[in-house]
Amino acid sequence: MNVVKPYLVKAVAVIALIFSLGISAQAQEVKIGVVNIPQLMEQAPQARVAMEALDEEFKPRQREIIARQTEFQEMSERVQRDLAVMGETERRNAEKEMRDLQREVTRLQTEFREDLNLRRNEELGNLQRSLLKEVQDFAQSAGYDLVVGDGVLFASTAVNITENVLRAMEANFQAAGN
Repeated sequence: MNVVKPYLVKAVAVIALIFSLGISAQAQEVKIGVVNIPQLMEQAPQARVAMEALDEEFKPRQREIIARQTEFQEMSERVQRDLAVMGETERRNAEKEMRDLQREVTRLQTEFREDLNLRRNEELGNLQRSLLKEVQDFAQSAGYDLVVGDGVLFASTAVNITENVLRAMEANFQAAGN
């Protein structure tokens, strides 16, 4: 979202400049649109495909973690069940093995979360750049003078072009063969 803020600052500066120069709205009509960036991020087919690819990329590691958790659970149940018949050395070895497996499961989970968050942030950054390019292309082709994103407290449906941009993004996505 940090990528959008410079555009917002520029947009506010352009609006202030227009009003400060005293340009009459009747003399020159300015076409302004508002885009709901979070809605585009949520509904764009590009976002859906990126998140599905991310899920597929991390599924093998997720299955490995689940298998190790199951292994730990089964070992824990077995040790609890056989605790009464185990000798002291056997019990200590089993407890050590359980601790080692628990540490491994915790390490795998932590690494998985960190790697997943890193890749998700990379994908979201790529998606944001793509989304901004799509909005700019749409605005230019539709003849908009100003399109505002973040920081909008209210926008009437007359200036909200989010659905139009979303349709254009879907059409571009389909045209790209996805």
